[in-house]
Amino acid sequence: MPMSPKRWAVAAVPAAASLLLAAGAAPAFADGSYTIPIHQDLPVTATSKGVSNEKKCADIPSTQDGWHFVLPGNSTTFIELKVTFEPGGEKTVAVFGPPSDKHAYVASAPGAKLTAASAKVTGGSVEWFNLSHTCPASATTSPSPSVSSGAPSPSGSPSSSASASSSPSSSASPSASASSSVSPSGTPSGTPSGSPAPSGSASAPATGGTSGGGLADTGSDAPVGLIAGMAAALVGAGAFLVVRRRRAGAEG
Repeated sequence: MPMSPKRWAVAAVPAAASLLLAAGAAPAFADGSYTIPIHQDLPVTATSKGVSNEKKCADIPSTQDGWHFVLPGNSTTFIELKVTFEPGGEKTVAVFGPPSDKHAYVASAPGAKLTAASAKVTGGSVEWFNLSHTCPASATTSPSPSVSSGAPSPSGSPSSSASASSSPSSSASPSASASSSVSPSGTPSGTPSGSPAPSGSASAPATGGTSGGGLADTGSDAPVGLIAGMAAALVGAGAFLVVRRRRAGAEG
C-alpha cells in the first residue's frame, strides 16, 4: 500500500532532526580541529588558592610567572592557545612542548591575573584543557646601578688651611761695623760695634763714622783717643826736656 504524503511528511521530520544533530556534533573546522575552553574557573593568579605550584616551567625565567597548560588523554594536541592576562593583554601561543604538543607554557608578569583562555586542538574528542600548575616568579629585576663620574664629595667639607706663616720669632741682624785705623806707632785700634737688632727688625749701619758704644765723632777720620795719646806724648817729651835742661844748668 503506497504511503500517503502526510505520512511522508511525518517520517521526514525526525530524519531531518537527526541530520541537524549530527552536523552540530561534527568538528567546527574542516581540517578536523575544534576549540575548547579551560577547565578552571577564572580569573586566577599564579599563587591563587587551589593552584599547584612548581619551581620550573620549561624555559620561562624566574623573574616572570610561568603557566603550564595540558590536554587530557594522549590523542589530542594543541594547534593554537589564546590566553588573556591582566596586566599583559591577550597572548597567542603556537609553539608547544616539551615533551609534546599536548603541553603549553606561557609567561606573564609577576602577580598577573589569567582572565580568559581557549585552545584550538586536533585529534581525540576532549571538552576542555587544564591548568596543570604555575611557577610563581622567585626573583625580582633589579635596576642597573648608575655610574657617577668624578670623586665623591664628602658630607662635611673640612676646612684645612695649609697656610704656614714662616716668620721666625727672632731675626738677629747684627750690625757689625768695625772701624779699624792704624796709628803711626803701628798699633791697630779696632772698635768693633756689634749690637743685635731687636726681633724682626734689621738695623743698617750708620754712615760716616763708628756706631754705638764708641767715642764721639769729632768730624775727623782720626779717633779722639789717638789724638789724646799724641798730646800726652808731646807733654811728656816737653817735660823730659825741661827736666833735662834744669839738670844741665845745675851741673854747669
